[in-house]
Amino acid sequence: MTEQAVVQDDAISEVIGALEELLGDRITTSMAVREHHGRGEDYFKPVPSDAVCFPHSTEEVAEIVKLCAAHKVPVIPFGTGTSLEGHVTAPHGGITIDLMQMNNVLEVHPEDMDCRVQAGVTRKQVNEYLRDTGMFFPIDPGADASIGGMAATRASGTNAVRYGTMKENVLGLTVVTADGRIIKTGGRAKKSAAGYDLTRIFVGSEGTLGVITEVHLKLYGIPEKIASAVCQYPSLEEAVNSVILTIQAGVPIARIELLDSLMMERSIAYSDLKGYEAKPTLFYEFHGTEAGVEEQAQLVREIADDFGGSAFQWTVDTEERNHLWQARHDAYYAGIAAEPTKLGMSTDVCVPISRLAECILATEQDTKGSGFDCPIVGHVGDGNFHVLFMLDPDDEDEVRRVKDCNRRIVERAIAMGGTCTGEHGVGVGKMDYLEDEHGEAVELMRTLKRAFDPENIMNPGKMVRI
Repeated sequence: MTEQAVVQDDAISEVIGALEELLGDRITTSMAVREHHGRGEDYFKPVPSDAVCFPHSTEEVAEIVKLCAAHKVPVIPFGTGTSLEGHVTAPHGGITIDLMQMNNVLEVHPEDMDCRVQAGVTRKQVNEYLRDTGMFFPIDPGADASIGGMAATRASGTNAVRYGTMKENVLGLTVVTADGRIIKTGGRAKKSAAGYDLTRIFVGSEGTLGVITEVHLKLYGIPEKIASAVCQYPSLEEAVNSVILTIQAGVPIARIELLDSLMMERSIAYSDLKGYEAKPTLFYEFHGTEAGVEEQAQLVREIADDFGGSAFQWTVDTEERNHLWQARHDAYYAGIAAEPTKLGMSTDVCVPISRLAECILATEQDTKGSGFDCPIVGHVGDGNFHVLFMLDPDDEDEVRRVKDCNRRIVERAIAMGGTCTGEHGVGVGKMDYLEDEHGEAVELMRTLKRAFDPENIMNPGKMVRI
């Protein structure tokens, strides 16, 4: 063992001892707990930290970070563990901070349509709490992710086409910096020109600049009417082209989601979607007044007819709508359930809406030509789609072929003016592509990282290489 490794071991032991005095039984070195916190819902091999702690307040998080900073021990923030790009692995060891016991709604201001929550509150908990106020928080990545994790990864999901992403819906943050200071960014005013926009810097920083402990959210009124529809198409090209025309026509649709024929086949089996065929399918949702929803729906039906849409089924029943959207949210699990001996790897490119059909069809040809039978799903209303590869992480040849195909998918999207990640984030899996997409700007990101975290203790090994 090298001297450096011994020093690191001594530092870890000292930090764990101090944290045991601070937190009591809310810190553990149990291997089972550490391994659980060492991976998300991805194909990356678990890399556990040295200990996991469970703070109850921002002040406790600050004390944890101060101890780690004093000994140059890495800090890995953890929410619900639903990340898909290796965000919660601990490649350099350190202390995982599990924020899920910080799950209180702190303030709700119905008159201003905003609220403040601790980072461990999940999106479903927020909306359950808000239900009687007539308001809701619309960002819906599918998984019941924590609000802090959603802010850290700049999450979006099915409602983004109408309501935007976390970037547009976070008004302010409470953050513990790399040296243990507690800072607040943003505020309750709907706009501000005061200083650098630190809120937008921390939103999407993936725990590499600080630990988000509280989030101030923008809220919306629950629509007077909500209607959902499902329409099936003769081909993937016609389904995607109908999406493009719907968006270009200016229909203020709330959600428009794509499942290709293979994903539909798996979702029918997994989610018991009776009455549907294994064909390219679009799920729609409309929000607004009764008259507004009917007008939107009529226009979308006419567009669907032009592209051979059939089996157009409508529902305004809450239970039926929830069943449809739960099936869409469970598409990832439906995909992996079909091959239970393998792990799922979901791609995450996003392109300008005008290039969407071209990109998806080229991707479909690429995956099939590479010998993979991959389902495709997407938040296609904003040009974001996912290919689900199933792989055996111990099969080096299969992993190589999957990575080669994924590289071509990303390169194709970037060449079309798109991005390597529409919503999953960079984490470990997309660090190389960040360079391809942003070029010299990545060096400025490194400068920012060094300024915020000079000892590189905040979730090291993610986002940008230092």
